Amino acid sequence: MARKNGVDLDIKGVLTKLTIEDLPIKGKKVFIRTDFNVPLDDNLKITDDRRIRSSLPTINYAIDEGAKVILASHLGRPKGKVDPRFSMAPVVKRLQRLLNKEVLFAPDCIGSQVENLVSRMKDGDVLLLENLRFHAEEEKNDEAFSKALSKLADYYINDAFGAAHRAHSSIVGITKFLPSAAGFLLKKEIEYLKGVVENPIRPLVAILGGAKVSGKIGVLENLANKVDKVIVGGGMAYTFLKAMGYEIGDSMVETDMLDMAGNIIDSLKKNNVKFYLPVDCVIAQSIEPGAETKIVTSQEIPKGWRGLDIGPASVKLFSEALQNAKSIIWNGPMGVFEVDAFSRGTLAIAHSVADAFALTIVGGGDTDYAIHRAGVSDAITFISTGGGASLQLLEGKDLPGISALSDKK
Repeated sequence: MARKNGVDLDIKGVLTKLTIEDLPIKGKKVFIRTDFNVPLDDNLKITDDRRIRSSLPTINYAIDEGAKVILASHLGRPKGKVDPRFSMAPVVKRLQRLLNKEVLFAPDCIGSQVENLVSRMKDGDVLLLENLRFHAEEEKNDEAFSKALSKLADYYINDAFGAAHRAHSSIVGITKFLPSAAGFLLKKEIEYLKGVVENPIRPLVAILGGAKVSGKIGVLENLANKVDKVIVGGGMAYTFLKAMGYEIGDSMVETDMLDMAGNIIDSLKKNNVKFYLPVDCVIAQSIEPGAETKIVTSQEIPKGWRGLDIGPASVKLFSEALQNAKSIIWNGPMGVFEVDAFSRGTLAIAHSVADAFALTIVGGGDTDYAIHRAGVSDAITFISTGGGASLQLLEGKDLPGISALSDKK
């Protein structure tokens, strides 16, 4: 039972796969695929460790059960080559601090040296493998590489929701060789993201933003007969406005998506879903900091100017649309919020979502960052750790990393 602003919010997303609690892991070697793909600064210091902290319940459970815990992850895009900039070394230091115990570090993720390290582990020990993507075979879902990874353990646990939409060796291939189950984070992500769509507490409102309609088409099509309201902001809104015949100046538009945008509007109307687009926007001639800005109605953006944020009237309209919501899904910012002049709309909506008496679920990536920047993370029911993976789930698609796990009997 989730609880928000004093309201009980029952969610019923069902995971039909084994979970870590279903496996007899005491004294066994457990390979836990985590998503430690954390941002690093120029000095290779971690700037946000939320993805590491999100897997702590699974890791601590395995430690408490007396398992030998082998952790594996990718970091960045080293393109199948060893690159010191993408070493997992900074993660080892942060993990030791968060777990308050020693974390061993393997110089590779497969091979005799790693197998030797694993053979010397005692119950409750934790070992982090070096970056999986230092091997090109990882992203190719190479069977020999998958088998080499599986040799390290007795059981496999997937707790890497942020990578569960990838058919890679450490996500899919390894499950052919080991009994496989979901970790607590993966289970939680499925329960929230599937639960809010399949068994919503109504009214259910979807807020979609970001640059392109093409990236959210599947979500809109899947939600067309499931939600009560759809709010669209960000760059993708201008494709819808253009499809409705409005003048959008030099705003971003996907011309090949205009017919699709029109079809989605018709589909939402047919299903009696209330559809909201910005009624005003903040415009400028460039995205450069310090550029002159104006606020105009969304139908009258002059040539040479482009919409870069929703305006104050849109914030009011969208916020009022959220007032009676009982469930809210939000994926994608309302504008180019990385630039201060175009961040007000996104930050205002973040506060409106946080203040709603509703179960609130925020997709990963930019929306996650916006929530943190607005300082309202603690008021959100659930913040997903996976951008692409959460979108695929909201599209109603199966994720390879979840499908590959062992079914509950």
